[in-house]
Amino acid sequence: MPINAEYRGPGELPEIIPVFPLPGALLLPRGQMPLNIFEPRYLAMVDDALRDGHRLIGMIQPDISHTRDEQRPELFRVGCVGRITQLAESGDGRYILELTGVARFKVVEEIAALTAYRQCKVDFFPYADDFVARKGEEEVDRTALLDVLTDFLNANNLKVDWEGIESAPNEALVNALAMMSPYGPAEKQAMLEAPDLKTRAEILIAVTEMDLAKKSTSGDTGLQ
Repeated sequence: MPINAEYRGPGELPEIIPVFPLPGALLLPRGQMPLNIFEPRYLAMVDDALRDGHRLIGMIQPDISHTRDEQRPELFRVGCVGRITQLAESGDGRYILELTGVARFKVVEEIAALTAYRQCKVDFFPYADDFVARKGEEEVDRTALLDVLTDFLNANNLKVDWEGIESAPNEALVNALAMMSPYGPAEKQAMLEAPDLKTRAEILIAVTEMDLAKKSTSGDTGLQ
């Protein structure tokens, strides 16, 4: 999705960003993530992002395995910042919005903010390639990806818009499938932290193949 702001490199993003910890949520560069915002602290976060003009929110997963305080979970060290590209008010106090991914970041430190939501000092420079659309997509094994997608759909009795899939560029295809995949926080984090698009596709293929093999052995097709 086109966005009004053009980010050409890490230096064009703020050093401190609001973060939204959400388990299982995977945002990737140029991917779209719908969000239903209803907690007062995150409503305030959206208001502040709009008021400040940057319209940016960092999506990051809580690291439950290293958390001592469930009310303030530890965070994984890598997330992805997104820009608010759509927003609607629900009429009952909620925001329905869509984030478009811009670039991944490493958390340098969480700052002591006065806001109810959390804020982090982040570094975008390790992911400078994220600002280059379709970087490395020619290295993706598209055939293998579509083969495992077909197996997954058949095993779960699902259908998709094949015309749309076949016309999608490799970057859009890999990132959309990774974001929509039904896997857990560890698998989502591995796909987020993949060094390049080729590796992300390989992780997605491997995780899906393991899931299919496990369901085949147990006789579980994934249907509810």
